[in-house]
Order: sequence, then structure tokens, then C-alpha cells
Amino acid sequence: MFSAQRARVSGAGAVLAASALALSGCGSSSDAAEPGGASASVVASTNVYGDIARQIGGREVKVTSFISDPAQDPHSFEAGTRNRLALSRAGVVIENGGGYDDFVDTLLKGAGSKAEVLNAVQVSGKTAPAGEELNEHVWYDLPSVALLADRISAALGKADPENAGTFRSNAAAFKAKLKTLEGRVAAIKAAHAGDGVAITEPVPVYLLEAAGLKNETPEEFSEAIEEGDDVPPRTLRDTLALLTGKKVKALVYNAQTSGAQTEQVEKAAKDAGVPVVPVTETLPAGQDYISWMDGNIAALQKALS
Repeated sequence: MFSAQRARVSGAGAVLAASALALSGCGSSSDAAEPGGASASVVASTNVYGDIARQIGGREVKVTSFISDPAQDPHSFEAGTRNRLALSRAGVVIENGGGYDDFVDTLLKGAGSKAEVLNAVQVSGKTAPAGEELNEHVWYDLPSVALLADRISAALGKADPENAGTFRSNAAAFKAKLKTLEGRVAAIKAAHAGDGVAITEPVPVYLLEAAGLKNETPEEFSEAIEEGDDVPPRTLRDTLALLTGKKVKALVYNAQTSGAQTEQVEKAAKDAGVPVVPVTETLPAGQDYISWMDGNIAALQKALS
């Protein structure tokens, strides 16, 4: 498990990291190239977006994902020279945006890339509520992923017009699966709207909101954890009380990053018999986006029941 201390790679830091890793190419992680003569090349910041591109592009597209290791904390990713080379050759680049993967923009500036860049946050249309920060984890919002699927299909169609029809068909099939997942989320909402849950970080909040669940976690707690700061003692006590007092139905826990305070919260939940639902920021090994989200939804439904 990772320490709660996290730092996004951005600005000059990404360029320095690229130079420092020139010989080893460390920190770079790629999906295997699709078989056959792929005519379009896609680079994605994480394997979440890489997999969506793979499902839409099929055999006609080669996909490279910078972060594919489920044990890698995306916020502490260090870009390498191989990443910059991949970007220079890509026809389409998919980033999350919203400050999540700023290293992509930094590398693009120095890579001489002419790729079409798809920013998932911008595609989603989501903005920060008044007086609050943006929740950039839009891949947990199924309607936003559907919008992105259409944009990926269109971008691939420009890069490879001959297979544009195939990309549209694959995108339609992918979105039909998303609709099925949305139906399962709606069923949770019908049965559990208003039920309280706790979180360690805002990673799954879009999914929880779609399910009609109420996040009871003190905002100061999840903000501190996400920023790698220590949680104020009173805020920690309030968060623990949600679990020891069984005031929430589940703890939805980011299993990809943790520290002493999140582990304390997880232990409190288990000791109190409050179900813990682990979530991650990247795809677990052997899963695609649909099976991953299906598993998250199933785990949530089981915990609430």
C-alpha cells in the first residue's frame, strides 16, 4: 500500500523526470499492441482510457497506456523518455484532465505531437460547484464515459476514415453495455436512495451520487487524504464515529493509495461490522472497463444489502 503522501507530476517536473529516466524508461507502462496491421495509434494516460479506446478501436488500433500497473499510484507517476516518444507518434491522445494527469500536457509540449487530444473532464462538461473543487474522477461517471466513447470514435474515424464505420459500431456496442450498468445503478438508487456511506477519497463519488447515496464523510477528511495532508484530529474522530456508531451503510475505500489514517478508518469499519467496498483508480489485472465497473457496482449493492 502507498503512503498518503502524494504528488502530481506536472510542469517542469515531468520534463526533468523524462531526462532522468532516459536510459531506463522507468515509470512507463504499455498495453500490448493490438494484433494485425493497426492503422491508428492511441496513447492514454491510464489503462482506464486505454481500454475504452481498445474496445472502440479493436484490431485497427494500437493502444499504449502510461499507467497500467494496479499497484501504481497515478498521482506519483514519473514520466519517462519512452512516454514522450509514444506521444510523438500518436494520432490520438486521451488524458483525464482536471489536474489529474498534468504530465501528459507537459510531455506533449516537448514531443512535437500533432495528435488530437481528448480531455475527459472537458468532454464530460463537469465543472467545480460554487466554492468547491472539481472532482476530476470522471471515469466513475457512466454518462461521461459514454460521451467520451463518441469522441474517441470520431477521433479514430478521422485518423483512419476507412474504418470509421467499425469505430462507430464498436462505440455503440460499448455504450449499450454502459446503459446496462446504468440500469443496475438505478436499481440501487430505487432501493437505497438516501442511505449514508463514508469514503476515504472522492474517487467513486460520481458513482455513489448516481446510486442516490449520501456521502456522510467530513469534507475535511477526504480533502486531506487526497492532498496527502494529515487529517485534523477532530475530523478524524468525527469520521471514525460514523463507523463505530454504524451511521453509514458502507465505507468505500480507495485501495490504491493509503496511509496510517485511512488504514485506521478501514480497521474501524471492519471492527464495527461496516462493509468495506474497495475501489481503485486504474483497471485491475485481467479486467476491462465494463467488467471492472460491473464488479464495483455489484460490491456496492452487496454491501448495502
